[in-house]
Amino acid sequence: MRHTGTIAYETERLLCRPFRQEDCEDMLKNWIANPSVQSEYGEPVYTTMQEVKTLLHEYIENYRKPDFYRWAIIEKMSGENIGQIAFCRVYSDCRTAEIEYCIGESFWGKGYATEALAGLIDHIFCSTDFQKLEAYHRAENTKSGRVLQKSAMHVTDTVQRFVRDGVTPHGEVCYCIEWEEYQTL
Repeated sequence: MRHTGTIAYETERLLCRPFRQEDCEDMLKNWIANPSVQSEYGEPVYTTMQEVKTLLHEYIENYRKPDFYRWAIIEKMSGENIGQIAFCRVYSDCRTAEIEYCIGESFWGKGYATEALAGLIDHIFCSTDFQKLEAYHRAENTKSGRVLQKSAMHVTDTVQRFVRDGVTPHGEVCYCIEWEEYQTL
């Protein structure tokens, strides 16, 4: 499998690029310290600059790996980091990746997550040989559900995460898009 790692891509209103240490303040202000954002995303809340710096150091170190994919979502108009989009799981053996994303609460309802996801799908299918992109949301997380409903992805029975764990999704709504489908859009 040909991996590219985290290469920046742009959409009309967003720059999605590798994280930098200088993202700390925006992350704390806009999303990573907000329990509403992090609980929807299924991640812990980080409340101190040191916690965020430690996390960013981990991200930045992981950029050395060609199969590590995590982008800071930068709003072009303000230049602020307003969230992130990433592959939380990469399955090289079947050329599949699972997408996760979050946007700061004050930026909700503006279509930023939808735009970042559409840009990511384009970027990945045009620059790598991934064959399938997947995502899922908990049924009660309707905000994330709307993002996936508006995307080029479609509902599917399961995703690799559940297949490999030998479980059937309960309370999760699964989505995917395959390279062949993307080519017909």
